[in-house]
Amino acid sequence: MSTEFLLPDIGEGLAEAEIVRWLVAEGETVAVDEPLVEVETDKAVVDIPSPWAGIVRSHGAAEGETIEVGAVLVTIDREGDMSEPIDNSDTPESESESAAPIVGTISDVAEELPSTAVQAAEKLTGVKALPLVRKLARDLGVNLTEIEGSGKDGRITRDDVIAAAEADTDEPVEIPPKVGLPPVPGAPSRKAGRTRLSKLRRTIADNMSQSWREVPHVTTFDEVDATRLLAVRAALARRHETKIPVEALVVGAVLPALAAYPNFNATLDESEIEVHGQADIGIAVDTPDGLLVAVIRDADSKSVLELASEVERLGQGARARSLAADELRGQTFTVSNIGALGGGHGTPIVPPGTTAILSVGRATEKPVVVEGRVTTAPLLPLSLSYDHRIIDGGEGRRFMAMLMENLTEPALFLA
Repeated sequence: MSTEFLLPDIGEGLAEAEIVRWLVAEGETVAVDEPLVEVETDKAVVDIPSPWAGIVRSHGAAEGETIEVGAVLVTIDREGDMSEPIDNSDTPESESESAAPIVGTISDVAEELPSTAVQAAEKLTGVKALPLVRKLARDLGVNLTEIEGSGKDGRITRDDVIAAAEADTDEPVEIPPKVGLPPVPGAPSRKAGRTRLSKLRRTIADNMSQSWREVPHVTTFDEVDATRLLAVRAALARRHETKIPVEALVVGAVLPALAAYPNFNATLDESEIEVHGQADIGIAVDTPDGLLVAVIRDADSKSVLELASEVERLGQGARARSLAADELRGQTFTVSNIGALGGGHGTPIVPPGTTAILSVGRATEKPVVVEGRVTTAPLLPLSLSYDHRIIDGGEGRRFMAMLMENLTEPALFLA
């Protein structure tokens, strides 16, 4: 029996996705929960599993094409008893197929509710794990039935699989990449020609164009002595035996300034300013596929160690393209560490829906005058861009002055 599988809502309200790669060709056999196709949304790349076992009759779109949520993704000739993704014992089969197409939510975040297709696989196998976690387990040779899940309701998470693989080898394992096509042996390198922009790159282009059209940007530049900041970072890392990203300390220094100058933590809605009651700080992450902004929710309620943990987690997730859609949007202020790439000053573009962004460069030793004597100090470049429609130059300088004071003496925001 041929059944149409509709494209699920894979991004909490996102309307469409682009087909990156079909993992099962037309005419091939597919099993329940086997990864069927790799798709890309505005922010994430995810594998969508098959809800049924059977033969793939036809694809709903070719690789590189965009398909809307609710459109036919694939048609499958279903086989045997595994054809039922859920228990419809109280509903006639014909009615359930016509009235209840499978449209679930795909996410590789363990706390997210699984889709109908994932629930089907769990019912049949007894193992609670999302498709990308199952794929990772297969790649690493980990038996999911031997793992006790640490996620919600005992669900097995990506970290559980990695920990199990490392326990078998007693050393760190190499995590297989999640995105990108394998190189073709002997294929010539591309030196000229035209390449279609990826879904992510088109989204970045649209957002940057919108911001540049609508927001009258002002950028103020400065440098701050980072001697104490770097010393505190090293001391915290030694005491707690963990990495302390510079971004975590910068966010900590920014938070009091956002509280003192709330227009920097706001959204301009036509003739009204909406000041946000919480600080959701975006962290710009350079990934192989383009710039992503991962969001630390309620950053003002977190300690520096908690901020450090979130910066690490979100950075890794952004580079692996494994973050949920909600973790990649909705920031109220953004911090971009271009110093990680060797940058100094820049002119960051204010993300749509916000009023300001801070760019931090690499601290370099430069001559400074201290009490009449010339010495050297690590100077940290700062570039603050803001929306001049609601933030004047004076307020911009006062915000920067408070931020610099906090960065010069971290005790002011660590207390």
